[in-house]
Amino acid sequence: MFGLFKKKSEKDKLYETYQSLLQEAHKLSTSNRKLSDQKTYEAEEIMKKIEQLSTKME
Repeated sequence: MFGLFKKKSEKDKLYETYQSLLQEAHKLSTSNRKLSDQKTYEAEEIMKKIEQLSTKME
């Protein structure tokens, strides 16, 4: 309850974007493989940003 108004960190926002891109890529994999590959690539780029943030925090 105390975390109700807690703002999300940049890392959390990027992870949510990463998850949504992977879900979209999975849905597209049955209908449009090229678009699915593009979404997967975008998700990988976001994961690289998350990893960079993680190394900076340590």
